[in-house]
Amino acid sequence: MQYVSINGVITPIDQAVVSVMDHGFLYGMGLFETFRTYNGQPFLLDRHLERLQAGCESLSIRWQADEKQIRLHIHSLMQATDLEEAYIRYTLTAGIDILGLPSGAYEQPTVVIYAKALPDSPRRLQLDSPDSSNPSSAAELESLQQHLSVRSKSLRKLHTLRNTPEGDTRLKSLHYMNSILGKQELLQYGDQPAAGVEGLMFTSRGEIAEGIVSNVFFVKDHRLHTPSLGTGILPGITRAHIIELAGHIDIPVEEGLYSWEDLLAADEIFLTNSIQEIVPVTRLLADDRMYSVQQQAVGMITARLYAAYEKEAYRL
Repeated sequence: MQYVSINGVITPIDQAVVSVMDHGFLYGMGLFETFRTYNGQPFLLDRHLERLQAGCESLSIRWQADEKQIRLHIHSLMQATDLEEAYIRYTLTAGIDILGLPSGAYEQPTVVIYAKALPDSPRRLQLDSPDSSNPSSAAELESLQQHLSVRSKSLRKLHTLRNTPEGDTRLKSLHYMNSILGKQELLQYGDQPAAGVEGLMFTSRGEIAEGIVSNVFFVKDHRLHTPSLGTGILPGITRAHIIELAGHIDIPVEEGLYSWEDLLAADEIFLTNSIQEIVPVTRLLADDRMYSVQQQAVGMITARLYAAYEKEAYRL
């Protein structure tokens, strides 16, 4: 039987209900975080909760993150669903209120936790070098590149634009129509396999924004680039962590405004999110055109960052 956690209560999924008067349902007033576990523990949970807390404050939802309690709820749900590792979605809605716009803050939010199995993926690289973020031999680099090549995707340029945030910063909110429209456009192209292609959304000014469910990075002349938060993209937790890791291993990073032409000229491209981690991009697609990324094999910087991420996640 499948279960969810509703306000801390483990509930069979076919019995789980949320009120039709919940403003998450009526008006999309709510937030969510998705993350995964490593060795049974949620990765970067403190950062996800910081972002969630900030979002609640901006939406006037009275909620206080209690990391210890949240870890217990996640652990209980994973036990109930018999999962050693899990994809977790932590959803927080504004809760029940009047039919109409509220006159004050939301005082009793609803919290729903979902857990499901992670997609199959080869894991746990074993490198000879004590510093796995800096492969010391051609053999180690080749091993990393082969490991990552099976995870690679194509990146398709979409006509659906990334809309501007409704507030100062894009929240990971229940307002998800823009991404769903992007996904619907992506499916219309009939790319196969469909799971091997991510859609790339742009701002109304023609700047690279982000993927439907990912942040975008590219490498040019040994420098790592990623769109600025000023483009209105989600401040991704994994995005921020990758920028930190790059600094730790002396890879220069630039956040800026970039065009499709910048991607076409890139040496390496990869995508990030909290479930898929680092996903190399080997092809760019635009309508009926296909372009190979300059660095056809998975590049050195992508490989080094993935190794550093893997080491951090598993505490190797």
